[in-house]
Amino acid sequence: MRMTTEEAFVKVLQMHGIDNAFGIIGSAFMPISDLFPKAGITFWDCAHEGSGGMMADGFTRASGRMCMMIAQNGPGITNFVTAVKTAYWNHTPLLLVTPQAANRTMGQGGFQEVEQMALFKDMVCYQEEVRDPNRVAEVLNRVILNAKRHSAPAQINMPRDYFTQVIDIDLPAVVEFERPSGGEAAMAEAAALLSSAKFPVILNGAGVVIGGAIPASIALAERLSAPVCVGYQHNDAFPGSHPLFAGPLGYNGSKAGMELISKADVVLALGTRLNPFSTLPGYGLDYWPKEAKIIQVDINPARIGLTKRVTVGILGDAKKVAEGILARLSSAAGDAGRKDRLDLIATTKSRWAQQLASMDHEDDDPGTSWNERARAAKPDWMSPRMAWRAIESALPKEAIISSDIGNNCAIGNAYPTFEKGRKYLAPGLFGPCGYGLPAIVGAKIACPDTPVVGFAGDGAFGIAVTELTAIGRPEWPAITMVVFRNYQWGAEKRNSTLWYDDNFVGTELDTQVSYAGIARACGLQGVQAKTMDELRAALSKAITDQMEHGKTTLIEALINQELGEPFRRDAMKKPVAVAGISKADMRPQVV
Repeated sequence: MRMTTEEAFVKVLQMHGIDNAFGIIGSAFMPISDLFPKAGITFWDCAHEGSGGMMADGFTRASGRMCMMIAQNGPGITNFVTAVKTAYWNHTPLLLVTPQAANRTMGQGGFQEVEQMALFKDMVCYQEEVRDPNRVAEVLNRVILNAKRHSAPAQINMPRDYFTQVIDIDLPAVVEFERPSGGEAAMAEAAALLSSAKFPVILNGAGVVIGGAIPASIALAERLSAPVCVGYQHNDAFPGSHPLFAGPLGYNGSKAGMELISKADVVLALGTRLNPFSTLPGYGLDYWPKEAKIIQVDINPARIGLTKRVTVGILGDAKKVAEGILARLSSAAGDAGRKDRLDLIATTKSRWAQQLASMDHEDDDPGTSWNERARAAKPDWMSPRMAWRAIESALPKEAIISSDIGNNCAIGNAYPTFEKGRKYLAPGLFGPCGYGLPAIVGAKIACPDTPVVGFAGDGAFGIAVTELTAIGRPEWPAITMVVFRNYQWGAEKRNSTLWYDDNFVGTELDTQVSYAGIARACGLQGVQAKTMDELRAALSKAITDQMEHGKTTLIEALINQELGEPFRRDAMKKPVAVAGISKADMRPQVV
């Protein structure tokens, strides 16, 4: 068939149903974007490409549908770096389109030239450059298929002078692979281990959400009467109301989950790479069961046994493997200690729920007093935990929420629960600041009939605040955003308190800035809440305004400066002066 290269490009997008693109308009891809309206592709022109990439991540994580990131070659593409790496560790299948400087000038250091393939080498699951205009459809099709197969971003690099060329081309076929269901021997061994276990525990990861395996994991858990923990930032990987749900492991997670998995003799790690941060000690508990038999299920063989000693590794789709193990269990599976196990699950969960509900304030480490001073400085202000309890009481059960990185969002890790998957969007293990706002915008675009609420600390929100200038336009959907306002970079301030004697370098924010005021200046609703009642009422109204009146609201939740657990007790230590540092040694530069 005779067509232009841009027509071939867009026809392949249509073959795969990729109908949403995020980025900032640029001349390098105008031959494609000119066809977007005719093709049924919506282009979401954000305020910054980094945020646009995180919108794409939120869109696909909330819906399961692939979308596209695209921008001007050079600086537009380099702005995608953080978002692409974030999506990589969130296991999000995205199409990264990187228009390249023209072939005829490459290597001359021309305008907006950079090595875009090298830039993303360890950030995508697959990348390919178009080497000939006639191959554009073939390459794009392969890139999209690899993104789907590996559940990660994949990159097509296209020299801009390859557009607006007329070619003879046959559009490629879409060849989908059936996901593996686990090897026969490994499945039999896993079923035998779980059948004879006295205290089996299931640990659900992102693969359970991505693979639609929650119902299969419920059936398996109920058959074994096994408590189900979830990985860090994967609170939506099992229904929160289920009596077997034990909560999230890892940083500021569920103490009940940690106590229960510590008793396991067999752990089924389902759809999780068992990343090191997700199993760090919490609440003073080094809970990982070092003598337990570990069955790890992952779609990527390179990640099985990478971080933990594994007894059985199963390469396969989480849903198919869970169903296969269930079918292979013995008739007596789960019977050993079943009643005692169920009683222990119930009492452990109840004890933790009571403890969590009574946690109003953050403790100080011995020898430090910042949290005590923070409470005394603002005795009438909410603590972060008070704010989270107010939020928890106002959030609709069907809501999608996003969280940013930072101390106040991290304090909330143990609070939100969900009945379905694809409801909790967190920055993941790359840990970028500035994720909460753009991710929830992407989620709302993907799921317009679902209430959405984003959360961020004021430091992290400052990185994405420019998106308020974009999302107020008529074509953008309404969202609700909560910003925890305590005028500090809290996570780093806690580090400074613990290890650097309150030497607060770079931790303080401008107290004169009002994010609610900025929202109003952008034509949005901006309100402040100083008490739990005010926050609860403001959030309820904001969600009503979002769903019934199409209005976006930013809520500044004014909280005191208490600081929760540091992110990395395992990676920090008290410095020791040896040579000593003095201002007197500073020399003036010679210019």
